[in-house]
Amino acid sequence: MTSTAALVLAGMTERGAARAPRHVALVSGDSRIDYATLHDAVLRCVAALRASGIGKGSRVGYLGLNSIDYVILLQAALRIGAVTVAVNWRLVAREIAYIVADAQIGLLVTEADRLAAVGDSAPLVLLIDRPHQDRPAFRDWIAGFAPDDAVAELQSGDVAVQLYTSGTTGHPKGALLTHGSLTASLNQSRLIGEAWSAWHDSDVSLVAMPQFHIGGTAWTLQTMNAGGTAILLGKPEIADIIDAVERYGVTKMFAVPAVLGMILTDPRSANADLTSLRSLLYGASPIPLDILKRSMALFPNARFVQMYGATETSGTIVYLPPEDHDIAGNVRMTGCGKPFPQVELRTVDSEGNELPPGKVGEILVRSPLVMSGYHNLAEASAAAFDGDWYRTGDAGYLDEDGYLYLFDRVKDMIVSGAENIYPVEVETALHEHPEVRDCAVIGVPDPRWGEAVKAIVVRVPGSTLEGTALIAFARARIAGYKVPKSVDFVDTLPRNPSGKILKKELRAQYWPRDGRQVG
Repeated sequence: MTSTAALVLAGMTERGAARAPRHVALVSGDSRIDYATLHDAVLRCVAALRASGIGKGSRVGYLGLNSIDYVILLQAALRIGAVTVAVNWRLVAREIAYIVADAQIGLLVTEADRLAAVGDSAPLVLLIDRPHQDRPAFRDWIAGFAPDDAVAELQSGDVAVQLYTSGTTGHPKGALLTHGSLTASLNQSRLIGEAWSAWHDSDVSLVAMPQFHIGGTAWTLQTMNAGGTAILLGKPEIADIIDAVERYGVTKMFAVPAVLGMILTDPRSANADLTSLRSLLYGASPIPLDILKRSMALFPNARFVQMYGATETSGTIVYLPPEDHDIAGNVRMTGCGKPFPQVELRTVDSEGNELPPGKVGEILVRSPLVMSGYHNLAEASAAAFDGDWYRTGDAGYLDEDGYLYLFDRVKDMIVSGAENIYPVEVETALHEHPEVRDCAVIGVPDPRWGEAVKAIVVRVPGSTLEGTALIAFARARIAGYKVPKSVDFVDTLPRNPSGKILKKELRAQYWPRDGRQVG
């Protein structure tokens, strides 16, 4: 028997088609699709997947820009209990191949331009929008099947989505988000009961953040769950964001601080009509107070809400409500906010002892929104939890009112433009260069991206290796956003008695002495 929680995700297009069949569900470029047509495509996709041997627990992959095809594939997979793996299109071929193999993806939907990167990594490869050589177009393929409206027996604990995050071991980890955790995430807006958090079928939301991130996928699901209209942008291009808000009368939008900063500096924003926006949610990395204050002035009718969360928590778990925002600035705007109704927070010291308000420690979370673990990584899954508390890897403190403030990271991670980057991935690539004897990668302050990747390198004796050459070397091996923006060469790296590089000592020369140590 299928659980009620599981039906929330699996029945989205069905409910939309029953309520308002001709209401526009998705807009992507010149294409738009109503709920009845979308649901028909989903049911045909269900039949096509089943005919291809895809069933409960199977992995289906998507590698491409935000599109209607992704939503069709995701919704069909949810109905049959298959697991959708959205792959970061910014990755290079060997990174893509690792994810396809690790997830054991049985069917992959991608773009013709990415076929070279995909190679023969997946058994069945379909293309977005158009056929190419012997590869059929995804929607042409599903059109050949009769609709199949059967829903698999699903439980809250069944995995729905597998999203890959940067890994401490040099390989990304597949976070397992279940029907229950994603449904709990959707339910928080109702449980909050505040005006900004209400969703209506009249809402027009902008999906500009990539759907391979939890921000893009969860925002899409939230819109579909409400029966609203989602405007899908292939990429978060600033001109397209400004144009979409004005053209479609966007009422809800999620953006990362780097995007807000670029909107402010784009000359088109000064004369654009941005008054339709009613809720502007932002997060994924800390925001400079100046960017926040200027954004509030640019979107005069929008209620601003800060979001804090992670892939592993199915997205947002902490929010700063509109009433805690002041265009003049205040202390709470430097923090993350308060927990969602079904979220518990605590901070602990290095020995796991709970800390009182005001004391900095690692932030732990207990909530039904938390993932079930990492795919095929028992040790990493166990290490991510302290009992039933998820270890975020962030360091911060709670004030007397339960508001959360970030201070640093416990995990060795860089956040640049809302992309999580583990230095070990970058260091592994740099160490492949024959003239690199030793290296360390850290995050340094960056006015546009929050943090930028910096490599500190020890060359082999006699080497004249230059930073530009090493950067070019890395670019061929890892995704562009992971590549160092700058390289410093040193004679030695500081290490403790056991040989571990003292990253904190390296970072100290770039960050404010007593300030927040995240960008």
